[in-house]
Amino acid sequence: MDDDAAWRDDDNARPGARAAFGSILAFWTFYCVIATLRSAVLGFDGQLDLLGRRLVVTLVCMAISGAMWCVLRSAARAGPARALALAALLSVPAALTYATVNQRIFAPTRPPPGARAIQVGDDSQRDRTPGTLAESADVAVNGYFFFTAWAALYMALAFAAEGRAAERRAARFRAAAQAAELRALRYQVNPHFLFNTLNSLSALVMTGQPDAAERMILNLSTFFRSSLAGDPAADTPLADEIALQRLYLAIEAVRFTDRIAIVEDIADAVAEARVPGLILQPLVENAVKHGVSRTRDRVTIAIRAWEEDGMLALSVTDDAPAAPPSSHGTGNGTGIGLRNVVDRLTARFGNQALCRAGALDGGGYRVTILMPLVTG
Repeated sequence: MDDDAAWRDDDNARPGARAAFGSILAFWTFYCVIATLRSAVLGFDGQLDLLGRRLVVTLVCMAISGAMWCVLRSAARAGPARALALAALLSVPAALTYATVNQRIFAPTRPPPGARAIQVGDDSQRDRTPGTLAESADVAVNGYFFFTAWAALYMALAFAAEGRAAERRAARFRAAAQAAELRALRYQVNPHFLFNTLNSLSALVMTGQPDAAERMILNLSTFFRSSLAGDPAADTPLADEIALQRLYLAIEAVRFTDRIAIVEDIADAVAEARVPGLILQPLVENAVKHGVSRTRDRVTIAIRAWEEDGMLALSVTDDAPAAPPSSHGTGNGTGIGLRNVVDRLTARFGNQALCRAGALDGGGYRVTILMPLVTG
């Protein structure tokens, strides 16, 4: 954004030239209108002549304010107290210049010497003797008020712009930090899964199952190509997330032949939902690691999604025989996968999301996630 932009969004956070000149134009136009209305109400003679002279004075005041802005535009860095003190100081020569110009411009409208005047320079209704020091001081005092009022307006704009720019920078920093945290947590998933899969692949090779190993390699390649294609900090369609988990379970099915059954139950109301990428991966992986691998029986892994009180609910359930409390990432277990899910939900949704996990009566384990329902 250049210097002529309405607001500067840089480290200085000062109003740009357009905003400053706009405040000058608005302030002194208001001054001219009020003075003209006052002159008309009081019924002064030669309204058009007075208006022309008043416009000249107004243009001069705008030029003086522009010169003040050249100094004040860098004063915002010094803080409000110093900036306002500088504005008050600059208003002194500005007021004296205004008084001198005003006196000269309106000199032809003055009454003859020695007369008492109701109007000099169209600035006051009080009786004053033209050309005296008291008159000049009175006009200068009025001018000082005008210029300090404009300077206060400009400094208010300056510090308001600084506050808005600071808020925007803070928001960008928070967004960047959140994105970095989400990426870091997302990248924790892939190495963890890859480590377990390579162990399974090694076991297939060592036990002389090359065909099964080849299928696993192909599925693994497809899985990583799909999972790494998107932005780690972005949400993904729920259908794509379910498809990745289906692919993952196909990889594990090579190792656990006929021991994994899959159930998918996705409600129509949440079919278009978006979720953090691979948010289900650690949960499905835990179901395989702590459920399927511990038994020779067939284990059903159910992935469900539904709407609950305006939230998106996701669950991963296995019906493996009862296991020690620590085996799914609770109790004394390390719980890397489950902890990763909780951390990612917190980084993405704050306290708007939660994760519940626990063993089921009669065996099996369920993890349920509640998060804001995001669509589109």
